[in-house]
Amino acid sequence: MKADLVAASPEETAAAGERLGARLGPGDVVALTGELGAGKTCFVQGLVHGLGVTTGATSPTFVLVNEYRGRLPVHHVDVYRTQSLTELLDIGLAEMLGGDGVTLIEWADRCEPLLPARTVRVHIGGVGDEPRRISITPSPAR
Repeated sequence: MKADLVAASPEETAAAGERLGARLGPGDVVALTGELGAGKTCFVQGLVHGLGVTTGATSPTFVLVNEYRGRLPVHHVDVYRTQSLTELLDIGLAEMLGGDGVTLIEWADRCEPLLPARTVRVHIGGVGDEPRRISITPSPAR
């Protein structure tokens, strides 16, 4: 069932992510979309906490992938600076998507053809001081 939420603060955005993270299991993929500054990384920070990660999540914009250990392995991918789907395959995205952990992808609209059926879609709208509108569409494969 699709969920539409409004978050009035970064803390509420992270809390929404944490609630989703608590429900994720092996093989799940979370595809995040939204404008620059919408709060995708803030949402991910809460999400990884919900997956039992004790270190803080940081944006992997320049390194492309951060990995964390929680109750499951977590792969946090940022495809903002990638140039092609081939580049994503070269960094091992297909293996991450088929693995036993959870894969979180920021700017996921740039790699749509690679996303598996088991993808939870999260869109965050709003920038600056605006409240965030968070739309979570569950995977049809769940």
